[in-house]
Amino acid sequence: MDNPIPQTIGIDISKATLDVYAHPAGCERQFTNTAKGHKELIAWLGQWLIDRIAYEATGAYHRQLEQALSDLPCVKLNPARARRFAQAIGTLAKTDKIDAVILARMATTLQPPVRPANTPQQAKLAELISARDGLVRDKIALQNQAKNLTLPLLKRQHKKRLDQIERHIEQVDAELATIIAADSELARRHEIISSIAGIGTRTADQLVATMPELGALDPKQAASLAGLAPVTRQSGQWKGRSFIQGGRANVRRALYMPALVAARYNPDLKAKYQSLVAAGKPAKVALVALMRKLIIIANALIKENRLWVEKRA
Repeated sequence: MDNPIPQTIGIDISKATLDVYAHPAGCERQFTNTAKGHKELIAWLGQWLIDRIAYEATGAYHRQLEQALSDLPCVKLNPARARRFAQAIGTLAKTDKIDAVILARMATTLQPPVRPANTPQQAKLAELISARDGLVRDKIALQNQAKNLTLPLLKRQHKKRLDQIERHIEQVDAELATIIAADSELARRHEIISSIAGIGTRTADQLVATMPELGALDPKQAASLAGLAPVTRQSGQWKGRSFIQGGRANVRRALYMPALVAARYNPDLKAKYQSLVAAGKPAKVALVALMRKLIIIANALIKENRLWVEKRA
């Protein structure tokens, strides 16, 4: 280790390359976004103490790098927030090298929390869930198209495509179940989440795959990470309406139907829903409150390693 000063590393990830910047050393390098390039990057980082490695979420492009850096303190930043940070410090230009510098400076300034990297199993689950979400969108689009078809040939072709998508969804669901069952920790998390009245297998799959932090957060952090924490708007005497934003949209989508079910069949949450509506809250606001409550309950149960039990009067 040549330099004892801890460094914050910014990495701009593209399909082919990784642009890397070390702050405060001011060193920059470019590596290929391949297994060989990842090894070269790790060797290059070995000259410093590493405080944080910051990169943006880029879908498929960052997953292999994330696994390669699993033993180092990494933080995954929201691209929109990184862009706003760049604008706030007066950087309007945007190149891969500049983005790497911005990520390093943002992580140094804001000190975002370092969370454990996804395990290989969790990475597989996340990829499968992403594929399943895409298949469901395709299925809905095809079902909508069916309303406009009149020719027998087109109807037959349409049915074949729809049948194929449904088979693919079934195969993805089977693979998800296999991966979860093969890992005792994932299986336990799935069992705990599924025990909550209103949450079914598909929602439990989604939360296990895309919310691996559950069980390590406080209630406010869990709600915020899912994008279900109300954002207050107030200035002087003016007070605007609070709303939710940010967070993980796929988690919010996954919790919407369970919240509807819980409003009817989960005794605890049904009472909360009815009390909110009786207090004059719109039905949608009350449902969001149930979604927030569901993610907080799941977080608490996983932390305590216990199943949900209905409260008895």
